[in-house]
Amino acid sequence: MTLILTRSDLEAVLEPAACTAVLEDGFRSADARSATGQRVRTDLPFPGTATALIPGLLPGIDAYTVKVNAEFPGGRPALRGVICLHGGHDGELLALMDSATITAWRTGLAAALATHVLAAPDPGGEAVLGVIGAGAQADLVVRGLRGMRSFGEVVVHDTDPARTAAFIGRYGGRALGSPAAVAAAADVVLLATWSRTPLLHLADTRPGQHVTSLGADEPGKQELSADLLTSALLVVDDREAAATTGALAAAGLPATAARATLGEVLRNDRPGRTSPTQRTAYAPVGLPWQDLALAWLAFEHAEQRGVGTRTDLLS
Repeated sequence: MTLILTRSDLEAVLEPAACTAVLEDGFRSADARSATGQRVRTDLPFPGTATALIPGLLPGIDAYTVKVNAEFPGGRPALRGVICLHGGHDGELLALMDSATITAWRTGLAAALATHVLAAPDPGGEAVLGVIGAGAQADLVVRGLRGMRSFGEVVVHDTDPARTAAFIGRYGGRALGSPAAVAAAADVVLLATWSRTPLLHLADTRPGQHVTSLGADEPGKQELSADLLTSALLVVDDREAAATTGALAAAGLPATAARATLGEVLRNDRPGRTSPTQRTAYAPVGLPWQDLALAWLAFEHAEQRGVGTRTDLLS
């Protein structure tokens, strides 16, 4: 029997703190995985792309994931797909689950973790959080960050005024007219857009700022300029992925431009921020093991709570 988990099922069993904890454990241990995850992407004769991430593997979990996504910028939601959770013993299809939900949660909460680790300490909770692109991923970053630190104000820019208003309705704050205006007002800046040209350059930022860029997750997408990436302490989730499909590739920079991976920082193998005046940046691509981390958590919780629908696809 295969367990089918819809978006509402997943939202019923997932909780930000628990998801962040399994993602942090994954960043610490994923380098010990037995096989390298792959991202396969192709353009389509339609206004979108098809992407598959295989296999999602983590030490200690006797299962793996295969994710298949359709990414259409004009769609609502823009990302649709499915995650297949297979048992590691015999390949049994344990679960099928909505990919858009898992992807938003794992991407947003991993970014929240990295942002908290790399941004300057703010014991008084007075820092300003800037959001450029107020979609589902930004929503999860803010939800995750609010469990780790407080912010004095939120400033938001999105090309869709209705989405900006909805975001402000959930989290408060005020709207600004451009990415540069957000960077001028904020201490911590989050970008989660479909941009194919840099939205922020070095001149738009200031010493001590942290920037997290989620938009450069496939070739051609770019949110940060090369001068900003090379001037900041740049942390990625995977150097080679960032240099072939992510922020480094878009800016024409080599893998060595990344000073560390988030796993290295969390394990204390490499330093993160070392000065309150240091610029820091996090620019992930998204890795297959992150799908497994949250899919396995969702599967276990759904099994325990009787959530989801079971079907026999072999009948």
